[in-house]
Amino acid sequence: MRKIVVGITGASGAIYAMRLLEKLHLHATVDTAVVCTDCGEQVFRHELGDEAFAAIPFRRYANHDFHAPFASGSCDFDTMIIAPCSMGSLARIANGVSNDLLARAADVMLKERRRLIVVTREMPLNLIHLRNMQQLAEAGAIICPASPAFYHHPATPEDIADTVVNRLLQLAGIAQDGKKWSES
Repeated sequence: MRKIVVGITGASGAIYAMRLLEKLHLHATVDTAVVCTDCGEQVFRHELGDEAFAAIPFRRYANHDFHAPFASGSCDFDTMIIAPCSMGSLARIANGVSNDLLARAADVMLKERRRLIVVTREMPLNLIHLRNMQQLAEAGAIICPASPAFYHHPATPEDIADTVVNRLLQLAGIAQDGKKWSES
């Protein structure tokens, strides 16, 4: 069974996290855990509502809970997807500042050579952001900006978000059902 941690930070784009969680819920062979920063929870509730946050169908861990299984390299979680990832969280991860569970879990993924997928959402980018992304990429992370595709003529915000989420699932090695370029 695959084990994935989904991290949610305070960057705008909670729809990416929600659609990712909804799609992961459809995969019975994927065990999913969630860690959300305080700002991530605030933004999630602001963008999608309290009901959506309460409806997250997976076990959630407080961002200060260093007893979470994925805080240790001896855990068997194989992938972490941080969606959306703020530049502040990205900077802390890139520079080894593991002062909360989200950054510690990302650090574990890197040190154990497991898959870390970081979904950046901010723009424009300054040189510090770019250097932090470079540092993370050199450490083994996959940087996947939330850049939706439009060639299949999405009709709803969910359709737009799904172009990114389907790509995330593909990067995580999970079968996905979204349209590809050749199918538009």
